[in-house]
Amino acid sequence: MNKETKTLRIDELSAVFAAHQTIYLFDYTKMKVSQATALRKSLRKQGASLKVVKNRLALRSLAESMPADLRPAFSKPTAVAYTSADPIALAKTVKEFAVSTKAIALKGGLVEGIYFAPERFDEIVKLAPRPELLGKIAVMMASPLVKLLRTLQAPLAQTGVLLSQLKDKKSKETIA
Repeated sequence: MNKETKTLRIDELSAVFAAHQTIYLFDYTKMKVSQATALRKSLRKQGASLKVVKNRLALRSLAESMPADLRPAFSKPTAVAYTSADPIALAKTVKEFAVSTKAIALKGGLVEGIYFAPERFDEIVKLAPRPELLGKIAVMMASPLVKLLRTLQAPLAQTGVLLSQLKDKKSKETIA
């Protein structure tokens, strides 16, 4: 590979690492071409991508802002799965593929810019998808407001009931 091609690859990888906060690195030595194609298709459906990288070029393309723990993961053959969308969906897809094919081994990665070791990958997979987590937060934030609204409405509702009973009592007194 000549110098111009190397600089082009480094620039491409730098752009990928800068644009995506979620990156999973894995060893693909046991993966067949047909399996790689299947993985790429399933990742594409989610808005994610897969790129096989040369370790030396990848290390050169890492920005200084990247966690230092990520650098040792660039040993042996390395593939990078990345997304700007839901990091949990990407993790689940990679995990399902790894379990079903036994062709890849996770080396580590970044989730929303935070380094995760391969041992902690199962924690990420067990998380609920982002929209569900945001929905839970919204419910938790709205709950005190709903309780306050109900508390404020209770005296008004009771006043209405009391006025209705008073009206019924007055109407019975006038009839008798």
